[in-house]
Amino acid sequence: MKICCIGAGYVGGPTMAVIAFKAPDIQVTVVDMNAVRIAEWNSDTLPIYEPGLDEVVKQARGRNLFFSTDVKGAIAAADIIFVSVNTPTKTYGVGSGRAADLRFIESVARTIAEVATTPKIIVEKSTIPVKTAETIQNILAANTLGVTFQVLSNPEFLAEGTAVQDLFNPDRVLIGGERTPEGEQAVATLAGVYARWVPRERILTTNLWSSELSKLVANAFLAQRISSINAISALCEATGADVDEVANAIGKDSRIGPKFLKASVGFGGSCFQKDILNLSYLCESFGLPEVSAYWAGVVKMNDYQKQRFSAKIVRSLFNTVADKRIAVLGFAFKKDTDDTRESAAINVVRDLLAEQANVVVYDPKVTAEEINLDVLGKGHANPRLTVATSAVEASRGAHAIAIVTEWDEFKTLDYAKIFEGMHKPAFIFDGRNILDLAKLRAIGFRAFGIGK
Repeated sequence: MKICCIGAGYVGGPTMAVIAFKAPDIQVTVVDMNAVRIAEWNSDTLPIYEPGLDEVVKQARGRNLFFSTDVKGAIAAADIIFVSVNTPTKTYGVGSGRAADLRFIESVARTIAEVATTPKIIVEKSTIPVKTAETIQNILAANTLGVTFQVLSNPEFLAEGTAVQDLFNPDRVLIGGERTPEGEQAVATLAGVYARWVPRERILTTNLWSSELSKLVANAFLAQRISSINAISALCEATGADVDEVANAIGKDSRIGPKFLKASVGFGGSCFQKDILNLSYLCESFGLPEVSAYWAGVVKMNDYQKQRFSAKIVRSLFNTVADKRIAVLGFAFKKDTDDTRESAAINVVRDLLAEQANVVVYDPKVTAEEINLDVLGKGHANPRLTVATSAVEASRGAHAIAIVTEWDEFKTLDYAKIFEGMHKPAFIFDGRNILDLAKLRAIGFRAFGIGK
């Protein structure tokens, strides 16, 4: 069997690496038109950071795992084609700011139709709106001469930072296909790939539309929990309650559970906001405005939480941060990844710069170039924004520290020594609730946590 994956990003790269690692008899080729990215996948420095990924890639690469820019050649040779291209939120036209931009999905479908001369199984791996498979089927049917295709939905449920472990030991693998003999056979073929290492009872099969919608709904439910506890964090601060204690109390209820009840400065990443906005847009498109408004409220609460965190920094520092040095520790949207998409740190840094603060950012994995690009945009500069090479360097001479990403190294810093090198009074704002505020206050910090 030969598998081709179109798209060498955060989903396609790790997923194909694990498939190749677990199924050495299958030839897996990851293709992308970005030659620089493919070169990095073939080098000792991979284009994305994910714990455990280096080892998996190095064991399979060159054996049955290949990275190439020959998109058409890989499509022609493949039995199964995974489509793992970007589906960003539209920034133009109908649905701007909410609907998914499917131009790359359409482009891939047209390329497959142009190149394929033998039957193929097409697997949607990208996060897409429900009914996208119908679009792909229509494009393939209109542009091929007698070649048959089966389109499957196989959404990813990976968490960045634990993606390799999520692939090795998934909660479930979801495969959706048409309820026809040909569709059922295609589903069985793909299920057989995952069954090399995933127990059969964890491989769920549904119709196409249920599978496509399940991905959006899963992310929406998880994000909803984060926004819910963040909303309560504001009430905790107003009343003197402790949000961690509240979360622990309600999380003991088996009907609720403890996961995704950690108050923070807000959720980020490539999926949650994009998928909720898309879900909201879909509901509106199907004549369900009240349902649409409900889900849009989850995103509004997330935006509010980020703004509230920035405002708390300014308010605590005597209502002005102008010309004050603020150390921002963490820039990736979560620990153990270098992904900055929709990171709360972007908004926090922009808010502080707007208040004329001198902001110094440190993140263990995000480059200075990426930080400047995300905050300022391409070709822009701001002398008030600098990037440090360590947390200690960023904190030296600072008036305040804001922890925006929960990197483990921030939990074990020598804060007593850091305190000595800061302006007094020295402030610390724990946007991820990872520190012992009582100990920080004993050192002399004016320490604040979300909902505390």
